[in-house]
Amino acid sequence: MLRLIGAVIGVLIVLTTTMSILWTLVIPRGRLGVIRQVDRVVDAAYVILSRLLGSYQRRDTFLATQAAVLLGALLICWLAAYLFGYALILWPIEHNFAFALRESGSSLFTLGFAWRPSAGSAIVDFIAAASGLIVVALQIAYLPTIYAAYNRRETEITLLAPRAGAPAWGPELLSRFTFSGVIESAGPFFESWERWSADVAESHTSYPVLLRFRSPKPLSSWLIGLLAVMDAAALFLAAAPARAPFQARLSLQMGFNCLRTLASTIGIPFDVDPLPSDPIELSYEEFLVGWERMVAVGFPLERGPEEAYEHFKGWRVNYESIAYALAYALDVVPAAWSGPRRHQAEPIRPKVILNRTPANPLEGERPRPHPR
Repeated sequence: MLRLIGAVIGVLIVLTTTMSILWTLVIPRGRLGVIRQVDRVVDAAYVILSRLLGSYQRRDTFLATQAAVLLGALLICWLAAYLFGYALILWPIEHNFAFALRESGSSLFTLGFAWRPSAGSAIVDFIAAASGLIVVALQIAYLPTIYAAYNRRETEITLLAPRAGAPAWGPELLSRFTFSGVIESAGPFFESWERWSADVAESHTSYPVLLRFRSPKPLSSWLIGLLAVMDAAALFLAAAPARAPFQARLSLQMGFNCLRTLASTIGIPFDVDPLPSDPIELSYEEFLVGWERMVAVGFPLERGPEEAYEHFKGWRVNYESIAYALAYALDVVPAAWSGPRRHQAEPIRPKVILNRTPANPLEGERPRPHPR
């Protein structure tokens, strides 16, 4: 009787595991299931180990392996579930669970050293062998899709670095647009990021493991890049509403829709309809640092800092809490205006580019030693 109950449990384990694989690899609909549990275990281990590393650059190098470990752990969990499930199914036939477990492993990994010449066990062995091959094949086929989405994401992040600095910062993006004399081209830029946000919302919801894939360079991050572009759009609309392109508003809308979609997928709570007057974590003093940077390069301001901050708050309240929660959970580069991290670290500000011209070639020039 106990072996029959075990066989029923084994069938349920195999069916549940099969559905988990299908929902994750074949029918991507943003359902985490076993991924959430495996990710929690892997992330907890990385949090503990990363405390031993001092600088952010070392932590980033270490955390870059987390996505690969998560994928490997996920495959191991599926195979282990199949191994135990088929062993329970074989238990009534073999009458010894150790033998059943041995035969299950032999079949699942297509080794064939523990095959028994009975009709019942042969059928289970064939199904187990097919399951092992299919889950490995699906995992291999899953990788090109993930890396294609990753490459699309990182192409725009690489292009953003010369425009917004490294790490990216909203005021720096508007400042470089200003002193480069291409502020009128901000509209097409925001339009491209509207499409980028839509792509990230679709791909990262379908394949949540992409959230753990870090950018190739330590000071780059898809999340910080998105936050910088959204802050730049909000600043433009708050400081110079008459000159702001309408694409800035659309980019903002798609940006916080993207973050909300990701938050819903991984379980981050947020206010679906915040008021423009609700408080935000970015203080007025921090806002003034970015404002002064824009003033220094001659950004065409239409409002004073206090009035602009109130309008800026009305935009940022829609996405700040989600961006901060994601930045903390993923431990991305500690950039300005991006909230706290797991490991206390001072925000890294992007290098300020000096607007040197033939009329003023020595602006910000550091003293140089005389040639000998």
